[in-house]
Amino acid sequence: MGNSIKSAQFLMEARQLRAAGGSADECFDLGVAYSCGTGGLSVDLVEAHKWFNLAALRGSGEGQSMRAEIAGEMTAREIAEAQRQARAIIAATQLRAA
Repeated sequence: MGNSIKSAQFLMEARQLRAAGGSADECFDLGVAYSCGTGGLSVDLVEAHKWFNLAALRGSGEGQSMRAEIAGEMTAREIAEAQRQARAIIAATQLRAA
């Protein structure tokens, strides 16, 4: 059982790395996974907001809508943390591209 958990964690980390430098759709899909708790994930609105924010920044209208929807269920501190994490990903991907 421990191996399946480690496998799932590895797959999720790989998925996050691809999404961080990838398309709006990949970011949106991660936002959905974290907002609904699918794919073995626990519901995590900070993570969901972060991925919806990145999707919105990459042109996803759905990402923008979902980000606004879950923000209504979050505290100002949680939203600020999600935004901080999104900015960190943007900065890291810009450094890799340079």
